[in-house]
Amino acid sequence: MRQKEIALNLRPLKPLDVDDEDHFFTTWDTPMRDDAFELSDEEKVEKIEKHFREIMTILGLDLTDDSLQGTPKRVAKMYVKEVFSGLNPKNRPVAKLFENKYNYDQMLVEKDITFYSHCEHHFVPIYGKVHVAYVSSGNVIGLSKINRIVQYFAKRPQVQERLTVQIGKEMQRVLNTEHVGVVIDANHMCVASRGVGDTNSKTGTAYFNGKFKDENTKREFLNYINSK
Repeated sequence: MRQKEIALNLRPLKPLDVDDEDHFFTTWDTPMRDDAFELSDEEKVEKIEKHFREIMTILGLDLTDDSLQGTPKRVAKMYVKEVFSGLNPKNRPVAKLFENKYNYDQMLVEKDITFYSHCEHHFVPIYGKVHVAYVSSGNVIGLSKINRIVQYFAKRPQVQERLTVQIGKEMQRVLNTEHVGVVIDANHMCVASRGVGDTNSKTGTAYFNGKFKDENTKREFLNYINSK
């Protein structure tokens, strides 16, 4: 069979090792401190800029060079305003629901949603495709909001397993339905650009709940996302 049917069987937790290459996580929610948002975005940018300037200096880079002198500020703004903006709950998408007036009772699939995230172990990119499906329990969601939900959870330090679960649970919460399926195929630069240096391998994860636990429904979903 050519289907990429990947069950999300989370491995048993073990004590974390800072040098461990495996992707273990302790909760599907992103680990955050209670005081995570006491600083404003502007204050965070200022502090990160200062610390990243120090990192570059330690590495021996000449920050008086025209090409480098603005890098600490650019990196700080990128972290806070862009690639990690999903950490801030104020950026959570507000999804407007619409009544399912057509009484459509089959799965709706949004496939090939491109995402970019960052591995929380090395802060290097994870990128790939997300495929999301749901069966309405009375309401439907605008298609663009599915993309926005994916981007919101992708824009934070992540492990792929957690990202998959977060998207699935958010779709269930927003739509008030248990019938959700999520599949992610991704490239990990922590594998490709360092360590083992494998540029060809991909990682697959899946989240199936409600009707998507049924083998026929699951197969229909997987057949669709694997079709040209």
